Amino acid sequence: MSSFFSHLNPTPSFPSYTGPYKVGTTDVEIPTANLQSPSTTPDTSITTVSFRIFYPCEPSVKNPQHINWLPDPQRDYLAAYARFCGASSRLSSFISYIPFARILCYISIPAFRNARLLPAPTRSQRWPVMVFSHGLGGTMNAYSHLLGSLSSHGMVVIAANHRDGSAPISFIRNMEGSSRRAIEYQNIPHKPSREVDESRDQQLKIRLWELGLIHEALLDIDKGKTLPNLAAENSKPVADQNLAMFSSTLDVHTPGSISWCGHSFGAATMVQFVKSVFYRPSPPPSSYTPLFTPSETSSVVRQITPNSPITLLDLWCLPLRSGSTEWLWEKPLPSYSPSGPGGSNILAILSEAFFKWRGNLIILKRVVSDDPTLEKPPLPSNHAPPHIFYPIASAHLSQSDFSMLFPWVTKKFAKADEPERTLRLNVRAILEVLRGNGVEVAETSDVDMEVEKMRKDSVKENGHINGHSNGHTKPQPTKTHPSASTTQDHNILSTDGSVRGWVALQLNTKNTDNEEATNERTDENADPIEAVMEGEVGGGEEKRRL
Repeated sequence: MSSFFSHLNPTPSFPSYTGPYKVGTTDVEIPTANLQSPSTTPDTSITTVSFRIFYPCEPSVKNPQHINWLPDPQRDYLAAYARFCGASSRLSSFISYIPFARILCYISIPAFRNARLLPAPTRSQRWPVMVFSHGLGGTMNAYSHLLGSLSSHGMVVIAANHRDGSAPISFIRNMEGSSRRAIEYQNIPHKPSREVDESRDQQLKIRLWELGLIHEALLDIDKGKTLPNLAAENSKPVADQNLAMFSSTLDVHTPGSISWCGHSFGAATMVQFVKSVFYRPSPPPSSYTPLFTPSETSSVVRQITPNSPITLLDLWCLPLRSGSTEWLWEKPLPSYSPSGPGGSNILAILSEAFFKWRGNLIILKRVVSDDPTLEKPPLPSNHAPPHIFYPIASAHLSQSDFSMLFPWVTKKFAKADEPERTLRLNVRAILEVLRGNGVEVAETSDVDMEVEKMRKDSVKENGHINGHSNGHTKPQPTKTHPSASTTQDHNILSTDGSVRGWVALQLNTKNTDNEEATNERTDENADPIEAVMEGEVGGGEEKRRL
């Protein structure tokens, strides 16, 4: 009967996470005055740093409370999303009062508010950590299912809440936690120009500084330092006991231990972040204007190493091509340093829409290669290649919560199918790259790996699967981490097409007709928001810039 009524509920909802752990979450906003700034402050009006933490929690949660997907103040966020989609200020204000639109206010994330952190079963007794940067139009909640899914496999995932004008709206609390100042979305023109480069560079300066502050906050939290949390339930600048439970539980002190991940503009943010830290020249070349210059005593300088894993989801390449950062563009990702693992800790996952955006594709291949200066896909090198994939019938929004909550919209206008499976493929690939680089995370479930279907198909074909004659053989768990494996979900990184609808792209081969890059600068530098609105929502092939 409850299942029957659930189908009648018009409120969109998320499926459960598929990892072995339940997921807790807490909202954090710390005054920047309480943190050691890693560099010069790019905007003194930003007086706090904000992020959400997803983490494995105790399986028995007393008085469980889910959190709202649409952040507070919800009416302001509703109106901001309406403006982001093109509505006028008057219309967006009206939309925020419409009952149908306000259904979004009742969507909840399947994570438990302030639940108790589960002790880590890893060898170090610390949880691996990933930091995530959202794209244009995103917030720290807009990728909750991807990040919660990763957390359910044994990770602490930090979702940055950027205040650079890239979110539909964001807020900064005052020091008493009693009021908020709004930062509206900056509608930066799409046509490349010096003014556009300067505007995006300024956004990146804020984003990179925020990531540096988040890193400082994580170190302080793990050290048990008392920090005021303006986002705590009491809304007062006092020590938050929910942060105290993370003391001595985070693997954030070992160099190269933190993973870095972002979507679209967030992926570009992560590229510029790790390269800015790793290639911090002193003094910088005259042609180069650094976006982020951490001091030599900053802890983040020791954290970013060639072994730092990086995941780029639908990387938007235009922000990387600013004239003032050309010197940095010519440098490869730190993984390709002589002491690094090559491309084995680099994962780029595109949507099919971004795969078809030919100009961006060729630039992406340069970004993840060992020599970005080459204008064509590089010839074979001695380095391990990066992992590059895309799921068929996926859209730019497929890696965010929007495809999960509104599948009929992405199917009708963006021809995106199976949103839940698409997101699971992303999670599988991220986890397996981490395993391959020594990060202890939980096994991917047989359901996610579609083992039963693979077994039936393989047995029907030749009587075995994955080289094992008696069906799928799971690796033995380690003694220190009963649900961990170093290389468990082999097929997801295979390039032989063994996973349905999961296409591997080769870095060092000639482009196929579909991959052939265009020399049109307008295609290469299209704005992803313009592409989504005109290509996916508009549906026209000629307008599609993804």
